[in-house]
Formats: sequence, structure tokens, C-alpha cells
Amino acid sequence: MKSSAFQYELPEDLSSALKLLNSEDLDILPLAGGQSLMPMMNFRVAQPDILIDLNKIDSLKYIIIEGNFVRIGSMVRYYELEQSEIIQKHFPLIVHVIPYIAHSAIRNRGTLGGSVSLADPAAEMPSILIALNASIELSNLNSTRSVNAEDFFKGIFETDRKSNELVTSINIPISSTPKKFGFYEVTRRHGDYAIAGSVVTSDDGQDNFHDTRVVLFAVSTKPMRLPKSEAALNGQNFNNQDSIIEAIDAVSGNSFERDLHNDEITKETLAKVSLKRAIGVLNG
Repeated sequence: MKSSAFQYELPEDLSSALKLLNSEDLDILPLAGGQSLMPMMNFRVAQPDILIDLNKIDSLKYIIIEGNFVRIGSMVRYYELEQSEIIQKHFPLIVHVIPYIAHSAIRNRGTLGGSVSLADPAAEMPSILIALNASIELSNLNSTRSVNAEDFFKGIFETDRKSNELVTSINIPISSTPKKFGFYEVTRRHGDYAIAGSVVTSDDGQDNFHDTRVVLFAVSTKPMRLPKSEAALNGQNFNNQDSIIEAIDAVSGNSFERDLHNDEITKETLAKVSLKRAIGVLNG
């Protein structure tokens, strides 16, 4: 299939893009890497009246340290994240996860801001941002606001972004303590969408879990943070099997979503498997 007819705009600065977005009467979509949006348009899942191509807006392409945060412009591509010395130094979790995202051809075009804005529940990066306590910066013509990543993702392809706003940056705090991490996802084959996945972070440099975050993805309508699992782990030795079992058991009781091939019970089971293995990776 081919997309329905649309008006194409290619602004060269952020202000021009935001002016184009500032309409309540038309269906307007921003285009970042296009690796998800273009297929959706070809299948007519998305049928915008106007498509705003952001690829010439250089002010959205940066990775910088600002105070105690790393600021990542929304048009930074995955391959640029992977190669960034700043990301390699401060967030090795991101570098570790990027090869799991689709295939190299996709990562050469796909952007962090595009993934955040799309909010595909099977995507890896939204859960990683929650695990790293990131915030999402949104701008319109008149103001800029920041939303914690945990509050930004609302459901399947649903976020806190208003129709007249663009995601302009992703800001991640630099931890004063190095972080250990564990990541594991279940897929049919490498590069496919995840069926279930888990990410676990905890302070490094000590024998116990501390400031732990546990996030599941690809098992519900949005990334699922697990406070009960975090509570079971915090303060316990990394090798305390009773606390690890308690954390895994705490997966039960949450709301899981079936997909084309797996029902809710299977999703819950795979979530537990992925969490157990992610904790194993963290301890490895």
C-alpha cells in the first residue's frame, strides 16, 4: 500500500517547525528517522494532513553535558548515541542496549526522540530512560516543559506530548555513583520486536542493591516499573536468592497485555524469566 495524500514541510529551524505544528484543525505529524512512521503511513495506520520533516533542524542534534545532566537532542540517531564518548562514559547501559534495537540500517536512521515520541511498548529505549530516571523536554511556540520519563509514557503510541509540542531533548542525570545494570529481552530472533524484556539498575561499588530500578517492557501497554520488586531487592546482598525470588514473584499481580502470539499468562511468565536473567546479568 501507499500513504494517503499529505502536505510535506521541511523547516530548517525549530521555530519554523513549531509554527507549523500550531494548528488545531489539521492532523500534523513530525517526522524524525521515519523508521516506524513511514511504514505506518504506508499501511494508512497514520494519515496526517501535514508531515513536518525535522531532519534539517541542526539545533536538535547534540549530546552535551550541562550541569549534572547529559542532554541529548531529539534528532540524535542511534548510531551517534552508540559512538558518543559522553554516552559511553556515563551511560554504558545505553551503549549495551543499542545493538538489540532492530538492525544497523534502522539504527543509522532511527532517532532517540522518534522512539520516545512513538512510545511503542515493545521498544527498548523508553524502559531504559525510566531506569535511568531521565526526563523528556517538550517545546511549543511559547514555552518549554519537562516531564519525567515514567510519567511521559501513557499507553500504546500514547504520550504526554501535546499536538502543538515537539520532543526537543532527553535529559539524563549523571549519577554520583556508578551504576550496575542488567538487561535481558526475549525475542524470536535478534532484531525482532521484543516479546518481553527487563532492565535493572543499581548502585555499583557495594555488596548490596541500592537505589534499584526495575522496569519491564513489551508486556503491557507501556513500560512497567515495579516498585515492589525494587523494595524486595534494595538493601539486600546481590546474591541473596530469597530477595531475588521475592522480586521475581512481585511481577505477578500486574496488568499484562496479550499480543498476536502470546496471551496474558505467557506474557507474565516471560516477564519473570526476563527479570530473573536481567538480575543474573547484573550479578554476572
